Amino acid sequence: MEIFQSRISRVREKMRQAGLEQLLVTDHLSIYYLTGFDVVPMERFWAYLVRAEGENLLFANILFALGDTGMPTVTFDDNANVAELVAPHIQPGTLGVDKAMAAQFLLPIMAACPDTRMVVGSDCVDRVRAIKDEEEKQRMRRASQINDACMEKLAAFIREGVTEKECIQYLVSCYEEYGCEGQSFDGIVSFGANAADPHHSPDDTVVKEGDCIVIDIGCKKDYYCSDMTRTFFWKKADPEYVKIHEIVQEANARAEALVKAGVPLQEIDRAARDVITEAGYGEYFTHRLGHFIGMEDHEKGDVSAVNTQPAEADMIFSIEPGIYLPGRMGVRVEDLVIVTEDGCEVLNQVDKGLRILGV
Repeated sequence: MEIFQSRISRVREKMRQAGLEQLLVTDHLSIYYLTGFDVVPMERFWAYLVRAEGENLLFANILFALGDTGMPTVTFDDNANVAELVAPHIQPGTLGVDKAMAAQFLLPIMAACPDTRMVVGSDCVDRVRAIKDEEEKQRMRRASQINDACMEKLAAFIREGVTEKECIQYLVSCYEEYGCEGQSFDGIVSFGANAADPHHSPDDTVVKEGDCIVIDIGCKKDYYCSDMTRTFFWKKADPEYVKIHEIVQEANARAEALVKAGVPLQEIDRAARDVITEAGYGEYFTHRLGHFIGMEDHEKGDVSAVNTQPAEADMIFSIEPGIYLPGRMGVRVEDLVIVTEDGCEVLNQVDKGLRILGV
């Protein structure tokens, strides 16, 4: 298909820039991205050899039942020696391999190819995946629309006596109603002091009056992920907590206002961080501002104080400043944005203002 040829051409250009004539892709989502074949191989070998020139080659266990792939394919069974299978197709010189390629395959292949130097080459795919094409952007928009709807349903579901775990169970059923493949990550619902942990795992804590409620959720729809955080309060909000929410909301707005092609990602992080620091809460903003997202909730790339890379049109990443007071509470406000030449498209439409539930 034309879309896969376009993606492969872009990967080949990155390979030429990196001085690579061959790249062995083993990440199953990257293989799907380049070929359209969806296989979760578990412990079995599954790879796509991309060549800067000539035909590419797919390696597939017969248990994957792909049938006629329409492309050069090496098939094998569980009794095959993978290194002996792959080695004849690897040229002397340099081979790019995935950053997460299993050692049980990489080491034997290295031994079987003594004239080939192995280097991490997954950036050639990751950098292409970071720039979304039109089909990907549409899928991301749809996933975020569903996430918006489910966030509102979940906010309305919260009631006296409900636990964090019950909220997540309800969320899963909401995603099922929309035909999602599931959550894009383990959803977070945190009441009160639990919200001081940005990655709190929902437990049997019951919501109580005055609690902040941090909800960080995402679904996967047609392979693509959504991710959003909103912070609510139950029945009332302490004046200091209201102030903190306003600070975080302003940090989110400042960062999103800065996003456009050409702006260094570290400057976007700084814009949000400066708001929080100037308000006296800098030490309580304990993580980077954002992460890239697509077929995985966290893809290669981030919006952090150390990333000097400029934003490029059609990148999609999160903007999620937060303040976390240990033992007391936390606030986070997160959107996904698509970078444009002169700004950004915010994918989430759920109101970011202060909302007190249960009244």
